[in-house]
Amino acid sequence: MSAPPKQSPVTELLGLLDLEPIEVNIFRGLSPKGRTQRVFGGQVLAQALVAAYRTVDERVCHSLHAYFLLPGDPLVPILYEVDRSRDGKSFTSRRVVAIQHGRPIFHMAVSFQVMEAGLDHAVALPPVPPPEELPGEDELREELADKIPERYRQQFLRERPIELRPVDRRDILNPAKAPPQQCVWVRAAERLPDGIALHQCVLAYSSDMTLLDTSLRPHGISIFSDRIQIASIDHAMWFHRPFRADEWLLYVQDSPSGSGARGFSRGLVYTREGALVASAVQEGLMRLRGEASQ
Repeated sequence: MSAPPKQSPVTELLGLLDLEPIEVNIFRGLSPKGRTQRVFGGQVLAQALVAAYRTVDERVCHSLHAYFLLPGDPLVPILYEVDRSRDGKSFTSRRVVAIQHGRPIFHMAVSFQVMEAGLDHAVALPPVPPPEELPGEDELREELADKIPERYRQQFLRERPIELRPVDRRDILNPAKAPPQQCVWVRAAERLPDGIALHQCVLAYSSDMTLLDTSLRPHGISIFSDRIQIASIDHAMWFHRPFRADEWLLYVQDSPSGSGARGFSRGLVYTREGALVASAVQEGLMRLRGEASQ
Protein backbone atom coordinates (compact mmCIF):
# COMPACT_ATOMS: atom_id res chain seq x y z
CA MET A 1 0.00 0.00 0.00
CA SER A 2 1.40 3.39 -0.98
CA ALA A 3 1.90 6.07 1.66
CA PRO A 4 -0.68 8.90 1.75
CA PRO A 5 0.47 12.07 -0.03
CA LYS A 6 2.39 14.50 2.14
CA GLN A 7 0.38 17.53 3.25
CA SER A 8 1.65 20.98 2.43
CA PRO A 9 2.65 23.15 5.43
CA VAL A 10 -0.38 25.41 4.85
CA THR A 11 -2.75 22.42 4.75
CA GLU A 12 -1.18 21.20 7.99
CA LEU A 13 -1.68 24.65 9.57
CA LEU A 14 -5.33 24.71 8.52
CA GLY A 15 -5.71 21.29 10.15
CA LEU A 16 -4.19 22.62 13.39
CA LEU A 17 -6.73 25.46 13.36
CA ASP A 18 -9.70 23.12 12.81
CA LEU A 19 -10.26 22.40 16.50
CA GLU A 20 -12.26 19.37 17.60
CA PRO A 21 -15.37 20.19 19.70
CA ILE A 22 -15.30 18.08 22.87
CA GLU A 23 -18.18 19.56 24.86
CA VAL A 24 -20.06 22.84 24.96
CA ASN A 25 -17.37 25.59 25.08
CA ILE A 26 -14.51 23.03 25.13
CA PHE A 27 -12.29 22.29 22.12
CA ARG A 28 -9.20 20.18 21.49
CA GLY A 29 -6.18 21.23 19.44
CA LEU A 30 -3.13 19.28 18.28
CA SER A 31 0.48 20.21 17.51
CA PRO A 32 2.40 19.39 14.31
CA LYS A 33 3.64 15.83 14.03
CA GLY A 34 7.35 15.47 14.70
CA ARG A 35 7.64 18.50 16.97
CA THR A 36 9.29 17.44 20.23
CA GLN A 37 10.24 20.73 21.89
CA ARG A 38 7.71 23.12 23.39
CA VAL A 39 4.64 24.26 21.46
CA PHE A 40 5.11 27.35 19.29
CA GLY A 41 3.41 30.28 21.01
CA GLY A 42 1.78 31.51 17.81
CA GLN A 43 0.03 28.15 17.47
CA VAL A 44 -1.57 28.44 20.92
CA LEU A 45 -2.52 32.06 20.22
CA ALA A 46 -4.19 31.14 16.93
CA GLN A 47 -5.95 28.04 18.29
CA ALA A 48 -7.30 29.99 21.26
CA LEU A 49 -8.69 32.61 18.89
CA VAL A 50 -10.34 29.84 16.85
CA ALA A 51 -11.94 28.49 20.04
CA ALA A 52 -13.29 31.92 20.93
CA TYR A 53 -14.66 32.43 17.41
CA ARG A 54 -16.52 29.10 17.67
CA THR A 55 -18.73 30.68 20.37
CA VAL A 56 -19.50 33.95 18.54
CA ASP A 57 -21.86 34.74 15.66
CA GLU A 58 -21.58 37.57 13.13
CA ARG A 59 -18.96 39.54 15.03
CA VAL A 60 -15.31 40.19 14.34
CA CYS A 61 -12.39 40.12 16.77
CA HIS A 62 -10.92 43.58 17.33
CA SER A 63 -8.50 42.78 20.20
CA LEU A 64 -6.94 40.00 22.22
CA HIS A 65 -4.69 39.96 25.27
CA ALA A 66 -2.87 36.76 26.22
CA TYR A 67 -0.38 35.36 28.76
CA PHE A 68 1.84 32.31 28.29
CA LEU A 69 1.94 30.58 31.69
CA LEU A 70 3.81 27.32 31.05
CA PRO A 71 5.62 25.76 28.07
CA GLY A 72 3.22 23.68 25.99
CA ASP A 73 3.86 19.96 25.48
CA PRO A 74 3.66 19.21 21.72
CA LEU A 75 3.19 15.48 22.32
CA VAL A 76 -0.28 15.75 23.88
CA PRO A 77 -3.45 17.63 22.83
CA ILE A 78 -4.32 21.05 24.24
CA LEU A 79 -7.81 21.63 25.65
CA TYR A 80 -9.29 25.09 25.14
CA GLU A 81 -12.08 26.08 27.51
CA VAL A 82 -14.09 29.19 26.58
CA ASP A 83 -15.90 31.34 29.14
CA ARG A 84 -18.72 33.34 27.52
CA SER A 85 -18.08 36.40 29.64
CA ARG A 86 -20.52 38.83 27.99
CA ASP A 87 -22.76 39.20 24.94
CA GLY A 88 -23.68 42.86 24.45
CA LYS A 89 -25.46 44.69 21.66
CA SER A 90 -22.21 45.79 20.01
CA PHE A 91 -19.39 43.97 21.82
CA THR A 92 -18.86 40.37 22.90
CA SER A 93 -16.21 39.25 25.42
CA ARG A 94 -14.68 35.80 25.79
CA ARG A 95 -11.99 34.30 28.03
CA VAL A 96 -10.07 31.25 26.80
CA VAL A 97 -7.92 28.97 28.98
CA ALA A 98 -5.58 26.40 27.40
CA ILE A 99 -5.05 23.31 29.56
CA GLN A 100 -2.49 20.49 29.49
CA HIS A 101 -1.73 17.84 32.12
CA GLY A 102 -4.50 19.28 34.28
CA ARG A 103 -2.94 22.77 34.47
CA PRO A 104 -3.53 26.03 32.57
CA ILE A 105 -0.62 26.82 30.27
CA PHE A 106 -2.12 29.96 28.67
CA HIS A 107 -5.07 32.28 29.00
CA MET A 108 -6.48 34.97 26.73
CA ALA A 109 -9.18 37.64 26.83
CA VAL A 110 -10.81 38.34 23.45
CA SER A 111 -13.22 41.08 22.41
CA PHE A 112 -15.48 41.00 19.34
CA GLN A 113 -17.52 43.78 17.76
CA VAL A 114 -20.33 44.15 15.27
CA MET A 115 -18.68 45.72 12.21
CA GLU A 116 -19.57 49.40 11.89
CA ALA A 117 -18.28 52.57 10.23
CA GLY A 118 -16.71 55.53 12.03
CA LEU A 119 -13.84 58.04 12.10
CA ASP A 120 -10.80 56.70 10.27
CA HIS A 121 -7.05 57.49 10.35
CA ALA A 122 -3.75 55.58 10.41
CA VAL A 123 0.01 56.07 10.52
CA ALA A 124 1.51 55.80 7.04
CA LEU A 125 3.37 52.79 5.67
CA PRO A 126 7.17 53.35 5.74
CA PRO A 127 9.04 53.28 2.41
CA VAL A 128 10.59 49.81 1.90
CA PRO A 129 11.47 47.61 -1.10
CA PRO A 130 8.61 45.39 -2.31
CA PRO A 131 8.82 41.67 -1.46
CA GLU A 132 9.55 40.72 -5.08
CA GLU A 133 12.92 42.52 -4.83
CA LEU A 134 13.99 40.55 -1.73
CA PRO A 135 15.41 37.02 -1.54
CA GLY A 136 13.07 34.24 -0.47
CA GLU A 137 13.46 31.85 2.44
CA ASP A 138 14.56 28.95 0.24
CA GLU A 139 17.65 30.92 -0.76
CA LEU A 140 18.40 31.76 2.88
CA ARG A 141 18.00 28.14 3.96
CA GLU A 142 20.40 26.98 1.26
CA GLU A 143 23.01 29.50 2.38
CA LEU A 144 22.81 28.49 6.04
CA ALA A 145 21.95 24.78 5.90
CA ASP A 146 25.42 23.61 6.97
CA LYS A 147 25.98 26.39 9.50
CA ILE A 148 22.89 26.05 11.71
CA PRO A 149 23.58 24.15 14.98
CA GLU A 150 22.51 20.53 14.56
CA ARG A 151 19.87 20.67 17.31
CA TYR A 152 18.08 23.48 15.43
CA ARG A 153 18.78 22.35 11.87
CA GLN A 154 15.74 20.17 11.19
CA GLN A 155 13.37 22.82 12.52
CA PHE A 156 15.11 25.61 10.58
CA LEU A 157 15.20 23.74 7.26
CA ARG A 158 11.63 22.44 7.27
CA GLU A 159 9.05 23.97 4.96
CA ARG A 160 6.88 26.51 6.75
CA PRO A 161 3.27 27.60 6.27
CA ILE A 162 4.33 31.25 6.58
CA GLU A 163 6.75 32.92 4.19
CA LEU A 164 8.99 35.69 5.59
CA ARG A 165 11.13 38.14 3.62
CA PRO A 166 13.16 40.45 5.87
CA VAL A 167 13.77 43.89 4.41
CA ASP A 168 17.07 44.23 6.30
CA ARG A 169 18.83 40.87 6.07
CA ARG A 170 21.60 40.17 8.57
CA ASP A 171 23.74 37.27 9.74
CA ILE A 172 21.35 35.37 12.00
CA LEU A 173 24.16 33.23 13.43
CA ASN A 174 26.59 36.04 14.28
CA PRO A 175 24.52 39.24 14.14
CA ALA A 176 26.14 42.63 14.57
CA LYS A 177 24.54 45.04 17.01
CA ALA A 178 21.81 47.03 15.26
CA PRO A 179 18.98 49.43 16.12
CA PRO A 180 15.99 47.64 17.69
CA GLN A 181 13.89 47.87 14.54
CA GLN A 182 13.06 45.60 11.61
CA CYS A 183 10.59 45.26 8.75
CA VAL A 184 9.52 41.86 7.44
CA TRP A 185 7.16 40.99 4.59
CA VAL A 186 4.94 38.09 5.63
CA ARG A 187 2.19 35.96 4.07
CA ALA A 188 0.78 32.44 4.08
CA ALA A 189 2.72 30.28 1.64
CA GLU A 190 -0.46 29.21 -0.21
CA ARG A 191 -3.90 30.61 -0.96
CA LEU A 192 -6.25 30.40 2.03
CA PRO A 193 -10.03 29.94 2.12
CA ASP A 194 -12.07 33.11 2.48
CA GLY A 195 -13.29 34.37 5.86
CA ILE A 196 -11.98 37.18 8.05
CA ALA A 197 -11.87 34.94 11.13
CA LEU A 198 -9.43 32.48 9.52
CA HIS A 199 -7.20 35.25 8.20
CA GLN A 200 -7.04 36.86 11.65
CA CYS A 201 -6.09 33.49 13.18
CA VAL A 202 -3.32 32.96 10.61
CA LEU A 203 -1.97 36.46 11.23
CA ALA A 204 -2.05 35.81 14.99
CA TYR A 205 0.04 32.68 14.32
CA SER A 206 2.49 34.69 12.19
CA SER A 207 2.75 37.64 14.57
CA ASP A 208 4.72 35.61 17.15
CA MET A 209 7.48 34.60 14.72
CA THR A 210 9.75 37.67 14.80
CA LEU A 211 8.64 40.11 17.50
CA LEU A 212 10.99 38.93 20.24
CA ASP A 213 13.89 38.82 17.76
CA THR A 214 13.55 42.60 17.49
CA SER A 215 14.48 42.96 21.19
CA LEU A 216 17.73 41.03 20.61
CA ARG A 217 18.98 43.22 17.77
CA PRO A 218 20.69 45.95 19.87
CA HIS A 219 22.57 43.25 21.81
CA GLY A 220 24.01 41.37 18.83
CA ILE A 221 22.80 37.99 20.12
CA SER A 222 21.51 35.23 17.86
CA ILE A 223 18.33 33.34 18.67
CA PHE A 224 20.48 30.20 18.24
CA SER A 225 22.96 31.32 20.90
CA ASP A 226 23.48 29.21 24.03
CA ARG A 227 24.00 32.48 25.91
CA ILE A 228 20.34 33.42 25.93
CA GLN A 229 17.06 31.91 27.13
CA ILE A 230 14.07 33.32 25.27
CA ALA A 231 10.33 32.72 25.57
CA SER A 232 7.09 34.66 25.02
CA ILE A 233 5.52 35.99 28.22
CA ASP A 234 2.50 37.84 26.88
CA HIS A 235 1.03 38.90 23.55
CA ALA A 236 -1.63 41.41 22.55
CA MET A 237 -3.16 42.20 19.16
CA TRP A 238 -5.61 44.70 17.75
CA PHE A 239 -7.27 44.16 14.38
CA HIS A 240 -8.10 47.45 12.67
CA ARG A 241 -9.24 46.64 9.13
CA PRO A 242 -10.02 43.60 6.96
CA PHE A 243 -7.11 41.92 5.15
CA ARG A 244 -5.96 38.66 3.61
CA ALA A 245 -3.15 36.75 5.33
CA ASP A 246 -2.22 35.05 2.04
CA GLU A 247 -1.28 38.38 0.46
CA TRP A 248 1.95 40.19 1.34
CA LEU A 249 1.76 42.16 4.60
CA LEU A 250 4.54 44.37 5.95
CA TYR A 251 5.31 43.75 9.63
CA VAL A 252 7.01 46.90 10.97
CA GLN A 253 8.57 46.17 14.38
CA ASP A 254 10.51 47.99 17.05
CA SER A 255 11.63 47.37 20.62
CA PRO A 256 11.49 50.50 22.80
CA SER A 257 12.88 48.76 25.90
CA GLY A 258 14.80 45.80 27.24
CA SER A 259 15.19 45.45 31.02
CA GLY A 260 14.76 43.02 33.89
CA ALA A 261 15.59 40.04 31.61
CA ARG A 262 12.59 41.03 29.44
CA GLY A 263 12.31 42.50 25.97
CA PHE A 264 9.35 44.67 24.95
CA SER A 265 8.45 44.76 21.25
CA ARG A 266 5.74 46.36 19.10
CA GLY A 267 4.56 45.71 15.56
CA LEU A 268 2.35 47.38 12.95
CA VAL A 269 0.98 45.30 10.07
CA TYR A 270 0.24 46.93 6.69
CA THR A 271 -1.07 45.77 3.35
CA ARG A 272 1.25 46.59 0.47
CA GLU A 273 -1.27 49.28 -0.55
CA GLY A 274 -0.60 51.03 2.78
CA ALA A 275 -3.65 50.11 4.91
CA LEU A 276 -2.81 49.56 8.58
CA VAL A 277 -4.66 46.31 9.38
CA ALA A 278 -3.32 45.18 12.77
CA SER A 279 -1.02 46.03 15.68
CA ALA A 280 0.81 43.67 18.04
CA VAL A 281 2.69 44.06 21.30
CA GLN A 282 4.72 41.43 23.11
CA GLU A 283 6.96 41.12 26.14
CA GLY A 284 9.30 38.17 26.19
CA LEU A 285 11.92 36.61 28.42
CA MET A 286 15.48 37.20 27.21
CA ARG A 287 17.62 36.00 30.10
CA LEU A 288 21.36 35.57 29.86
CA ARG A 289 22.11 32.02 30.96
CA GLY A 290 23.89 31.70 34.27
CA GLU A 291 22.33 34.84 35.70
CA ALA A 292 19.89 34.75 38.62
CA SER A 293 16.24 34.19 37.77
CA GLN A 294 14.21 37.37 37.71
